[in-house]
Amino acid sequence: MEYEIVTLKEKIAVGISAQTNNTASDMGTVIGGLWNRFYNEGVYASVPGKVNKNTLGIYTDYAGDETADYTVMAACESAEIPRDKNYAVCRIPAGRYAKFVVYGDMAQAVAAAWQEIWQMDLPRAFRCDFEEYRGDGMEQAEIHIYVGLTEDGKDKVKPCELLKQFAYDEKQGDNGKRLEQCRCWRSK
Repeated sequence: MEYEIVTLKEKIAVGISAQTNNTASDMGTVIGGLWNRFYNEGVYASVPGKVNKNTLGIYTDYAGDETADYTVMAACESAEIPRDKNYAVCRIPAGRYAKFVVYGDMAQAVAAAWQEIWQMDLPRAFRCDFEEYRGDGMEQAEIHIYVGLTEDGKDKVKPCELLKQFAYDEKQGDNGKRLEQCRCWRSK
Protein backbone atom coordinates (compact mmCIF):
# COMPACT_ATOMS: atom_id res chain seq x y z
CA MET A 1 0.00 0.00 0.00
CA GLU A 2 1.51 3.30 -1.08
CA TYR A 3 1.71 6.43 1.04
CA GLU A 4 3.49 9.76 1.19
CA ILE A 5 5.06 11.48 4.19
CA VAL A 6 3.44 14.85 4.88
CA THR A 7 3.92 17.49 7.57
CA LEU A 8 0.69 18.93 8.96
CA LYS A 9 -0.07 21.98 11.04
CA GLU A 10 -2.14 21.57 14.20
CA LYS A 11 -5.88 21.21 13.61
CA ILE A 12 -8.79 21.72 15.99
CA ALA A 13 -11.46 19.04 15.70
CA VAL A 14 -14.92 19.36 17.21
CA GLY A 15 -17.49 16.58 17.49
CA ILE A 16 -18.38 13.68 19.79
CA SER A 17 -16.28 10.86 21.23
CA ALA A 18 -16.37 7.39 22.76
CA GLN A 19 -13.94 4.82 24.19
CA THR A 20 -13.22 1.37 22.70
CA ASN A 21 -10.37 -0.98 21.78
CA ASN A 22 -9.56 -3.19 18.82
CA THR A 23 -10.39 -6.45 20.62
CA ALA A 24 -13.70 -5.31 22.12
CA SER A 25 -16.61 -7.36 20.80
CA ASP A 26 -18.68 -4.17 20.49
CA MET A 27 -16.01 -2.04 18.78
CA GLY A 28 -17.95 -1.84 15.50
CA THR A 29 -21.15 -1.00 17.35
CA VAL A 30 -19.42 1.74 19.37
CA ILE A 31 -17.83 3.36 16.31
CA GLY A 32 -20.91 2.90 14.11
CA GLY A 33 -23.13 4.31 16.85
CA LEU A 34 -20.85 7.32 17.17
CA TRP A 35 -21.16 8.11 13.46
CA ASN A 36 -24.92 7.52 13.62
CA ARG A 37 -25.25 10.06 16.46
CA PHE A 38 -22.93 12.48 14.65
CA TYR A 39 -25.18 12.68 11.60
CA ASN A 40 -28.65 11.71 12.83
CA GLU A 41 -28.66 13.79 16.02
CA GLY A 42 -27.55 16.94 14.21
CA VAL A 43 -24.00 17.15 15.60
CA TYR A 44 -22.41 17.56 12.16
CA ALA A 45 -24.83 20.33 11.24
CA SER A 46 -24.28 22.19 14.52
CA VAL A 47 -20.45 22.19 14.75
CA PRO A 48 -19.46 25.87 14.92
CA GLY A 49 -16.71 27.35 12.75
CA LYS A 50 -16.38 24.44 10.30
CA VAL A 51 -13.34 24.92 8.06
CA ASN A 52 -14.76 22.71 5.28
CA LYS A 53 -17.42 20.03 4.64
CA ASN A 54 -15.08 17.10 5.34
CA THR A 55 -15.59 14.85 8.34
CA LEU A 56 -12.86 13.33 10.50
CA GLY A 57 -12.61 9.99 12.26
CA ILE A 58 -9.93 10.47 14.92
CA TYR A 59 -8.14 7.92 17.14
CA THR A 60 -6.17 9.16 20.16
CA ASP A 61 -4.88 8.09 23.56
CA TYR A 62 -3.65 4.62 22.65
CA ALA A 63 -0.37 2.86 23.20
CA GLY A 64 -0.14 0.74 20.07
CA ASP A 65 -1.44 -2.29 21.94
CA GLU A 66 -4.52 -3.90 20.37
CA THR A 67 -6.07 -4.51 23.79
CA ALA A 68 -5.60 -0.94 25.07
CA ASP A 69 -8.56 1.42 25.11
CA TYR A 70 -8.44 4.52 22.95
CA THR A 71 -10.67 7.50 22.21
CA VAL A 72 -12.46 7.63 18.89
CA MET A 73 -14.09 10.81 17.59
CA ALA A 74 -16.49 11.72 14.81
CA ALA A 75 -15.71 15.36 14.13
CA CYS A 76 -15.13 18.28 11.80
CA GLU A 77 -12.15 20.58 11.58
CA SER A 78 -13.11 23.87 13.19
CA ALA A 79 -11.59 27.34 13.33
CA GLU A 80 -12.75 27.74 16.93
CA ILE A 81 -13.13 25.88 20.19
CA PRO A 82 -16.83 25.99 21.12
CA ARG A 83 -17.95 27.12 24.56
CA ASP A 84 -20.68 24.47 24.54
CA LYS A 85 -19.44 21.61 26.76
CA ASN A 86 -21.58 19.06 24.86
CA TYR A 87 -18.88 18.87 22.18
CA ALA A 88 -15.68 16.84 22.39
CA VAL A 89 -12.64 18.84 21.30
CA CYS A 90 -9.33 17.43 20.09
CA ARG A 91 -6.17 19.09 18.90
CA ILE A 92 -4.67 17.00 16.11
CA PRO A 93 -0.97 17.56 16.72
CA ALA A 94 1.29 19.18 14.16
CA GLY A 95 3.93 16.84 12.82
CA ARG A 96 4.81 14.08 10.38
CA TYR A 97 2.14 11.72 9.09
CA ALA A 98 2.02 8.89 6.58
CA LYS A 99 -0.84 9.83 4.23
CA PHE A 100 -2.76 7.03 2.52
CA VAL A 101 -5.51 7.72 -0.03
CA VAL A 102 -8.22 5.09 -0.50
CA TYR A 103 -11.35 5.02 -2.63
CA GLY A 104 -14.51 3.02 -2.35
CA ASP A 105 -17.20 2.20 0.20
CA MET A 106 -16.55 4.30 3.31
CA ALA A 107 -16.74 1.47 5.84
CA GLN A 108 -15.23 -1.36 3.78
CA ALA A 109 -12.39 0.61 2.17
CA VAL A 110 -11.31 2.10 5.50
CA ALA A 111 -11.44 -1.26 7.32
CA ALA A 112 -9.37 -2.94 4.58
CA ALA A 113 -6.83 -0.08 4.58
CA TRP A 114 -6.37 -0.24 8.37
CA GLN A 115 -5.79 -4.00 8.17
CA GLU A 116 -2.88 -3.32 5.81
CA ILE A 117 -1.57 -0.33 7.77
CA TRP A 118 -1.41 -2.34 11.03
CA GLN A 119 0.84 -4.85 9.25
CA MET A 120 3.27 -2.19 7.99
CA ASP A 121 6.55 -1.36 9.69
CA LEU A 122 5.97 2.37 10.19
CA PRO A 123 7.68 4.44 12.92
CA ARG A 124 4.28 5.20 14.48
CA ALA A 125 3.92 7.79 17.21
CA PHE A 126 0.65 6.29 18.55
CA ARG A 127 -0.56 9.76 19.57
CA CYS A 128 -3.15 10.59 16.95
CA ASP A 129 -4.26 8.98 13.69
CA PHE A 130 -7.21 10.18 11.67
CA GLU A 131 -9.31 9.67 8.58
CA GLU A 132 -10.57 12.55 6.47
CA TYR A 133 -13.74 11.76 4.53
CA ARG A 134 -14.02 13.95 1.45
CA GLY A 135 -17.34 14.46 -0.31
CA ASP A 136 -20.75 12.97 0.35
CA GLY A 137 -20.71 9.62 -1.46
CA MET A 138 -20.84 6.53 0.74
CA GLU A 139 -20.02 3.98 -1.99
CA GLN A 140 -17.43 5.92 -3.99
CA ALA A 141 -15.79 7.96 -1.28
CA GLU A 142 -12.31 9.44 -1.25
CA ILE A 143 -10.72 8.92 2.17
CA HIS A 144 -7.36 10.24 3.33
CA ILE A 145 -5.89 8.29 6.24
CA TYR A 146 -3.18 10.02 8.28
CA VAL A 147 -0.98 7.90 10.55
CA GLY A 148 1.08 9.89 13.06
CA LEU A 149 4.82 9.24 12.86
CA THR A 150 7.66 9.83 15.29
CA GLU A 151 10.02 12.69 14.60
CA ASP A 152 13.36 11.70 13.02
CA GLY A 153 15.66 10.09 15.56
CA LYS A 154 13.38 10.41 18.58
CA ASP A 155 12.04 6.88 18.08
CA LYS A 156 15.59 5.47 18.32
CA VAL A 157 16.19 6.77 21.85
CA LYS A 158 13.27 4.86 23.38
CA PRO A 159 14.32 1.38 22.02
CA CYS A 160 17.91 1.99 23.18
CA GLU A 161 16.73 2.73 26.71
CA LEU A 162 14.50 -0.36 26.69
CA LEU A 163 17.38 -2.49 25.45
CA LYS A 164 19.62 -1.24 28.24
CA GLN A 165 16.96 -1.96 30.86
CA PHE A 166 16.49 -5.47 29.51
CA ALA A 167 20.23 -6.19 29.21
CA TYR A 168 20.91 -5.32 32.84
CA ASP A 169 17.71 -6.78 34.33
CA GLU A 170 18.60 -9.35 37.03
CA LYS A 171 15.92 -11.86 36.01
CA GLN A 172 16.10 -11.66 32.20
CA GLY A 173 19.35 -9.95 31.39
CA ASP A 174 22.88 -11.20 31.07
CA ASN A 175 24.58 -8.27 32.77
CA GLY A 176 25.00 -6.52 29.41
CA LYS A 177 26.94 -9.28 27.57
CA ARG A 178 24.61 -9.34 24.54
CA LEU A 179 24.61 -5.57 24.40
CA GLU A 180 28.42 -5.52 24.41
CA GLN A 181 28.44 -8.15 21.64
CA CYS A 182 26.21 -5.90 19.52
CA ARG A 183 28.64 -3.01 20.05
CA CYS A 184 31.52 -5.23 18.91
CA TRP A 185 29.69 -6.24 15.75
CA ARG A 186 28.80 -2.60 15.03
CA SER A 187 32.44 -1.50 15.26
CA LYS A 188 33.65 -4.08 12.72
